[in-house]
Amino acid sequence: MKSNIRIVVMIVLMVTSCQKTEKNFAYVDGKDIYSQQGELLHLTGVNLGNWLMPEGYMFKLQDCNSPRKIDQAIRELIGNSATTAFWDYFLENYVTEADIKWLSEAGANIIRLPFDYRILSHDDFLGRDMQGYRYLDNAVNWCEKYNIYVLLDMHAAPGGQTGDNIDDSDGYPWLMVDEGMQQEVCDIWKDIAKRYANNSAVIGYNLLNEPVPQYFDADNLKPHLEPLYKRITEAIREVDTNHIIFLGGAVWETDFSVFSEPFDDKLAYTFHKYWMPPEQKEIQQYVDFRDTYDVPILMGESGENEDSWVEQFRVLLDSNDIHWTFWPYKKMDNTRGPMNFDKPAGYDNFIKYAEGDRSSFAGIRALKDSIDGIKPGVITDILNQFVENSRFENCYPNRGYCEALGFK
Repeated sequence: MKSNIRIVVMIVLMVTSCQKTEKNFAYVDGKDIYSQQGELLHLTGVNLGNWLMPEGYMFKLQDCNSPRKIDQAIRELIGNSATTAFWDYFLENYVTEADIKWLSEAGANIIRLPFDYRILSHDDFLGRDMQGYRYLDNAVNWCEKYNIYVLLDMHAAPGGQTGDNIDDSDGYPWLMVDEGMQQEVCDIWKDIAKRYANNSAVIGYNLLNEPVPQYFDADNLKPHLEPLYKRITEAIREVDTNHIIFLGGAVWETDFSVFSEPFDDKLAYTFHKYWMPPEQKEIQQYVDFRDTYDVPILMGESGENEDSWVEQFRVLLDSNDIHWTFWPYKKMDNTRGPMNFDKPAGYDNFIKYAEGDRSSFAGIRALKDSIDGIKPGVITDILNQFVENSRFENCYPNRGYCEALGFK
């Protein structure tokens, strides 16, 4: 009899073990995320910022700070054809397979990939109709090759989720209240999910980046956020029941009060934290949320700080078993990120023009006359040198920052 019981117990254990190891995708189990092989994951990596969603400050611009504004300034200086050629060069070279290989060898096991929805729609993206998955596919394929997960992050959504430069919007988070825009974001996410439904390198979908800031009528807009998340999730689940869906809080992804109980069994929640003391009290609300609802949490963005601060915050996150992706991977002439590249000679003339008064055609003419070194050919060369400098082989690690992240 005892022998029979042992056999039954062994069979049950074998079946349970097989069920755990035969998953085809990374999966959620309570507060934890496991690999498809059943290994407990601690996700640690970076954001590939500024590639598929250019940001002004990464070009060392302040007021000329959204993709459309940057694109317009360049077109005024070098014309449409040269501008389109510049962006093509930028998109092909700013992040390449070599960057992903380096990150894998450094110890990262995830990259968060910010993108503008416009690259997948007929809406204008850097002066053209992209309508293609080329760059997303490349990134996913490279990550698969080097055993890194990729988290797809819609950094700019239809209508705008923040109403600020980071979503290249029209100055208001119209997505929260515009039915047409909400349907479009559902349709795009459904299309994305259909494309990557069977891809295990994609760990999941970060539905919206930093929605509903404190501006505008935030208290009235916040209640729209979770219902929109549910709606997008329902659209995704029509074609993909496997991948994890990552939900960010309101107010630059810091406010979890917008969430009720989890509405799907494959959810993770994300928060962003910048420029605060790296102390337990700063993250406790997210730890409490995780413990209350038994769900994983990811610190999706932080950084932009000194090496010592980054190390203290990273250690704090690790000690709380919080997954993390620091922002960003590379920057020009800046040590606040793992990778650095040089600013081209003459680049300050481009900055001076882009930040100048271009509110009228007379102002544009006067500005061009007042700045030396902004002839079309010269600016074209400077911008192309920006891209050339950003290529992996011309970048160099910020060793202190890398050590702060625990990278090799």
